Amino acid sequence: MKEKKASFGQSFMTGTLILSSSIFIVKVLGIFFRFFVTNMIGPTGAAYFSVAYEIYNPLFALSTAGLPIAISRLVSENVAKGRFKDVRQVHKVSIPIFLLTGSVGFVLMLLGAFFVPRLVNVPGAVYSVIALSPTILFACLMSIYRGYHQGLRDVIPTAVSEIIEASCKVVIGSVISYLVIIKGVQEFNTFGTVFGKAYESQEMALNAIMPFASAGAIIGISIGAGVGFLYLLFSHKKRGDGISENDVNLSPKPYNRSYIIKRLIRTAIPIGIGAIIMNIAGFIDTTLILNRIQYVMSKNPDDLLMCYSRVIGPEIINSGDGVHGFLLGCYSFTLPLMMLIPAITSTFGVVSLPAVTRAFTKKNKNELQKSVESVIKMTAIVSVPSGIGIAVLGSSLLSIIYSHRAGAVSIASNIVPILGVATIFMAASTPICSMLQAVGRVDLPVKIITVGLAIKIMVNYLLVGIPTINIQGAGIGTLVGYVFILITSMYFLFKETRVKLKLTKTILKPVFASIICGITAFVSNAFLSKIIPLIISVGLSVVIAIIVYFFSLTLLKSIEEDDIKSLPKGEELAKIFKKLIIYK
Repeated sequence: MKEKKASFGQSFMTGTLILSSSIFIVKVLGIFFRFFVTNMIGPTGAAYFSVAYEIYNPLFALSTAGLPIAISRLVSENVAKGRFKDVRQVHKVSIPIFLLTGSVGFVLMLLGAFFVPRLVNVPGAVYSVIALSPTILFACLMSIYRGYHQGLRDVIPTAVSEIIEASCKVVIGSVISYLVIIKGVQEFNTFGTVFGKAYESQEMALNAIMPFASAGAIIGISIGAGVGFLYLLFSHKKRGDGISENDVNLSPKPYNRSYIIKRLIRTAIPIGIGAIIMNIAGFIDTTLILNRIQYVMSKNPDDLLMCYSRVIGPEIINSGDGVHGFLLGCYSFTLPLMMLIPAITSTFGVVSLPAVTRAFTKKNKNELQKSVESVIKMTAIVSVPSGIGIAVLGSSLLSIIYSHRAGAVSIASNIVPILGVATIFMAASTPICSMLQAVGRVDLPVKIITVGLAIKIMVNYLLVGIPTINIQGAGIGTLVGYVFILITSMYFLFKETRVKLKLTKTILKPVFASIICGITAFVSNAFLSKIIPLIISVGLSVVIAIIVYFFSLTLLKSIEEDDIKSLPKGEELAKIFKKLIIYK
């Protein structure tokens, strides 16, 4: 049968713009949520968040086991071959699989809530873990529809559901957490108790409220996931999948369900193992960081405490979650900034996967070359200036956001420059690994990530155990691990695809423009912060740096006319650019 030339969803640039814009909105909402709640619950309360997510992440990875990517890849492959009955069959098969794995993950997290927080010496996290557990089930159910529509190059359901989910999280979670704190403080002021238990001082009472306030915020996350799933369910029923009955009727007889299940599992297992390893490594890493700081406090506390003599007092040292919980909370202050950019660049891999799979399946070398180059260039254009920006402005941003947590900010600010550079490598590695999966080498990201994370854990273990370095070592370990992951994954991508990268065009020009952008941001903020409030200074510095970066890219011809034309309203935009004499 002659292959059908399907035309579903959006182009790479349009899909990237839609999904990355939604991710940006989601992450900004998430940062606002995390910062707002963290300002209320403090570093120790933030540690409860971190522990809950360190349990959630590997269980979610285990529950999905790479299936969303496998679904997307199998759907896009069948669309390229005109096998539309198989596309529908993939969707039907995925529903009971995700329902089962999501339910199992939910139950395992509930059970883990009663012993894992004690295992990592942060017992107050138990309520946060319980509150987060339903999210696994809802996230698995959402993956059914997100993976399916992404395979059809339709990212709108994913984008809208993510914004709905994040909006509910911010509003509901913030309100519940705030009300819990108000209720607890009022009870202590009236009766000297917090939820029925007596405490001697207000500081002890506030520490007792924080586990419940953290759990209250996380309840909003679970409710948001539930609402996001309901949107996807009803949207799919109303909008459909874009496959006409004529497409279905003309397509060949579908493979049986057992064959499709085997294909899904064969594709999903290596991807899932990689995700599981990454998240288990995160859990191990967090546990080791906590234990190493406890080790330092037991063997040589004076050198560590001398580093933070103005910040860590007796109330923290003698609290239930101790110095280790406090320092982990300070480290977690930096994570929302760090994770924003990788979340955006991950969309490049999601959007490009159908196109790369199609080009590789059809053995179209020109299309494959163009797709791979587009992803790498877009990734460099976004990740490099963002990472440099975090490195030079991160400390000021933390001072603005956590204005009432000056002591914790002083600790976190020392980590931000290292993590800013690490963000570049982390953000760039995700779409590269996605493209390896798209060309059928789903095993390689697993192996590369495993070695990279092992390096990260070893470096963290060694450096965090040095009293004068302590929590700062976690940032260095992250940088070293992701440098390895990016370099190795790029080597294998070029080897497997035989794509010859135009280095100057795709990487060197964006890097050069990014360095100019970073210098501009640093100099602008250094000058403006002396004459205007810091929040205005940072905002203006970001705007000035973006303008300088944009013109640097255009003067270097890094953004080409074809890139502009591939955007929504691209023809009109290209005409405007020509009038500005950007293109001749």
